[in-house]
Amino acid sequence: MSLLAAAAIVALAGGTAGRADEVRQVLPGGQAPAPPAQLVREKAPDESEIQRFCSNIADAARDRRYALQAEELKQLQAGIDQRMKALEDKRAEYEQWLKRREVFLARAEDSVVKIYAGMKPDAAAERLAMVNAELAAAILMKLDARKAGVILNEMDQKAAATLTGIMASAARRVDPS
Repeated sequence: MSLLAAAAIVALAGGTAGRADEVRQVLPGGQAPAPPAQLVREKAPDESEIQRFCSNIADAARDRRYALQAEELKQLQAGIDQRMKALEDKRAEYEQWLKRREVFLARAEDSVVKIYAGMKPDAAAERLAMVNAELAAAILMKLDARKAGVILNEMDQKAAATLTGIMASAARRVDPS
């Protein structure tokens, strides 16, 4: 401490007034510190240069911003178009399914249904087992539920299961997909 105080007193006394900032304490065996770097102040650009720069790039920046917005709008439009196409495909599929269902139900005319309604259950089961499965299911759907149940009871298990599956899928009011 006393060495440092003595150096400060000498510096203040003016003996080394020009070198007072160079006095540094160095530890024994250590390296001498590097002299402090002098900061050089660059000239700050004046406002006219800044305004000129901004006005020069303003049109390019605006054009780039518009181009980015246009690209984003194109991407959004492509996404909307894709969704609309998928929706249109789904609607067409649903209409086709509905048309098939209507045709299926119309297949069994009332006169044919009346014929099967008047038959004995075992005979009706035997005849329906030989008919196209969709037609047989349509006929059974138009029959009285009790009569249809007795006929299905008289049928072979596999044929009855097939007809029941067709009838259940046709009775649904929602889209099968």
